[in-house]
Amino acid sequence: MELDVNGQMRTFDAQPEMPLLWVLRDLLRMTGTKFGCGMALCGACTVHVDGQPVRSCITRVSTLAGKKVTTIEAMAEDSIGKRVQAAWLELGVPQCGYCQAGQIMSATSLIRQNPRPQDADIDKAMSGNICRCGTYPRIRAAIKRAADNAGSAG
Repeated sequence: MELDVNGQMRTFDAQPEMPLLWVLRDLLRMTGTKFGCGMALCGACTVHVDGQPVRSCITRVSTLAGKKVTTIEAMAEDSIGKRVQAAWLELGVPQCGYCQAGQIMSATSLIRQNPRPQDADIDKAMSGNICRCGTYPRIRAAIKRAADNAGSAG
């Protein structure tokens, strides 16, 4: 099989029903995307497929032909992703850090779709991402900071 991951065509041998998460982690050795619940309930495995956040733990690799997959590994090269990561660090969002890749992927998608999200927008977009450490107020503040920085940079 072949898949566009972070702008590069990657070839691998997998069963069509294999979840994208395991293709990324086990076959392509890209371990930034985390396994959380395996049922698309926690958001730890969030990646972008054609710019939209999806849960890689339940996304069969066979459904991705011709689509672009973006993982946390590419966020440092993404203008919005870079701002989200910077805001995360500035505001000390991570504690244990386990959920952070999925949180950052969802936050980046939110700001790309809504450059000036309000609290309700943030709550809705981030509702599928669970943080066991409860850093939700810092996550919201970091999203607002990243959105402000993205807007001021043009």
